[in-house]
Parts: sequence; C-alpha cells; structure tokens
Amino acid sequence: MRLFVALDIEDGIRNRIAHFMEEVRDVTPDDARWVNPESLHVTLKFIGEKPEAMVKQIEAALGTIQAGPIQLQFREMGFFPNARSARVFWVGIEADSELAQLAKSIEEMLAGIGIPEEKRTYSPHLTLARAGRCSGAPRWRKGDKVNRQFSKLQARLEKTVPPDFGTMTAREFFLYRSQLSNKGARYTKIARFGL
Repeated sequence: MRLFVALDIEDGIRNRIAHFMEEVRDVTPDDARWVNPESLHVTLKFIGEKPEAMVKQIEAALGTIQAGPIQLQFREMGFFPNARSARVFWVGIEADSELAQLAKSIEEMLAGIGIPEEKRTYSPHLTLARAGRCSGAPRWRKGDKVNRQFSKLQARLEKTVPPDFGTMTAREFFLYRSQLSNKGARYTKIARFGL
C-alpha cells in the first residue's frame, strides 16, 4: 500500500488554483502532466509502499503527535529544480514555523517505527504540472539540464502580478493511500488527526 501524510486544502483555494491552471494551460508544453485540482494537498511526509498490516502502527504513531492549528498562505510560483532546468511547476506555501515543526514531528514519530527519515529539508509546495515524463522530485537529478519546456509559461508569469490564492488554517492532517493508474493517482483518506 502506497502511503503519505498531508494537509488537505480548502475548496476556495483549490478552486482559485484550478481556475489559474486553466488560464495558463495554453502556454505549457503539450506533454505537460497537470495535477487534478481535486488531488491538491500539502505533503508532510511521503511514506511509500508499506504492507497493509503496518497501517494501524502508522496510525498509532501519528496519533501521538501534539500540534496546534497552522495558518498557510498559498502564493508565488516557481519551478524545480530551478527556472533554467524546469521540470516541475509549483505554487508556494508560506507558513509559520509550526508547519515545518509538524513535518519534523511526523518524521521523528515514523522513524520510531522503522520508516526512514527524509534527508532533504522540508519544502512545502503544491505541484501543479510536470513536464513530459519528468519526475516530480524537487531536487536536482542526474540528467537535468538547461531546457525551455516551460519558457512560454515563464514569459507569461514575468508579465503578471503573482497571484495570491488565499489563506487558510489547517486544523487536521491525514494519512492517505495513493493508488497509481494510467489515468493518474487517486488519493483516499485513511485516517484523520486533529491539530
């Protein structure tokens, strides 16, 4: 079972982002893979493939986390690994230190049951599109090189005021199951944890 931990986003923010995606879709590569707006979420920890028997153990570990509500602002945009070698188009997330602390607490609790900790620094964002068959990983990867895949989109973004998609307060996080298919990923909430 493929698992991850994430915050859901409010419908108003999701709808504004979906509208923006439709507005810029015509200036992106034909082979760009767009995320379904219904699938947008703020990943806190990608767990990966785990046996179904381990789900209850993961839920128990996540249930011990103590954290308060977190305010998030969705604005700015960018590209991974960088604008010159763009493979992923994303929306940025601004939050107080509580968001990074929650991600760290999740890492530590899950490490206690044998799930390896992430090596890279937590970088909250919403992935909107991936170029072609490219990976969605944010860091530099072997084979990355200067490319012009998102050049038309970048030119349009330079001429506009960066949109502010809104602010919300997260009061819960979820353990999700991810099921991959040729039509994209389908996410199902398995368990809820209050903040």
